Amino acid sequence: MDLELRHLKTVRAIAEAGSLTRAATALGLAQPALSAQLKRIERALGGALFTRGRDGVRATALGDLVLDRARVVLPAVSGLQEEAVRFARDGAAGHRLGGTHGPLLGGLVDRLARADPDAGVTTYTSWSEREVARGVVAGRLDFALVGVCGESSPPEAGRLAWTEVARDPVYVMLATGHPLAGRPQVALAELAAEEWTDVPGDGCFGDCFAAACVRAGFTPARVYETDTASCVHLVQVGRAVGLCRATFPATRGIVTRPLTGAPLLWRHLLGWHPEGRAAARSAAVLTHARAAHAEALARSAGRTTTAGAAF
Repeated sequence: MDLELRHLKTVRAIAEAGSLTRAATALGLAQPALSAQLKRIERALGGALFTRGRDGVRATALGDLVLDRARVVLPAVSGLQEEAVRFARDGAAGHRLGGTHGPLLGGLVDRLARADPDAGVTTYTSWSEREVARGVVAGRLDFALVGVCGESSPPEAGRLAWTEVARDPVYVMLATGHPLAGRPQVALAELAAEEWTDVPGDGCFGDCFAAACVRAGFTPARVYETDTASCVHLVQVGRAVGLCRATFPATRGIVTRPLTGAPLLWRHLLGWHPEGRAAARSAAVLTHARAAHAEALARSAGRTTTAGAAF
């Protein structure tokens, strides 16, 4: 039998536990199975690694030798794995972007593609900011472009570097025929009788919205939680009103209006792994993200386009 890393981990676990019984529990094995495995390891290494006594097991001289080597080899292999992940993450050509749905991500892709036509740009989108952030932590993505409510902390705040791209007041979406559509801004309390539509998310925006409604003196009668396209449809047909980012593009059948006093704020954030070589590109990508936000704001006040970026 050839010696493998898992065998060294087994020997280390037995030494740290001090008994086969406790080691078997820690490893999730039955004690007879662990005893049989230890015997095979000892045969491969040419001698006994532990002696048994009333107080548990004690390493032999050969066991001490193996443990000394295991304490060097196992951390080295673990470090190699981490370094390989960083290399795979940071050495990949082009840009691997993750984000929630919306025109800001599309605008960033467009600007990066124009700035460097030979570099590939790929995207991964999800309604879950946490999932996108985990993709950067795991090395599957270079940058995360997500949003958080107000001053809330971004996901994986202790492992990723985050910088604010921009912050916007949250707007309300109304059908063009809605009685309040002609107003330059709308007070949240004026929407107390409305039904609402929203997209799912794992941040605190839903809680912040509910708290803002309570402060305005009401609780939403009903909230239809669905995808962006369905949210837009429900607003267009007058079934519900919805919330959107200020970058929401002008859309046929819908007007967007700021809420009086800006009771809700949305921060656009760009995140990356601080120890990776992608960090060297963060300043340039951040500049493009901010320019994409400015372009999205300009489009939102301009001509009618396809929909996107509802909450």
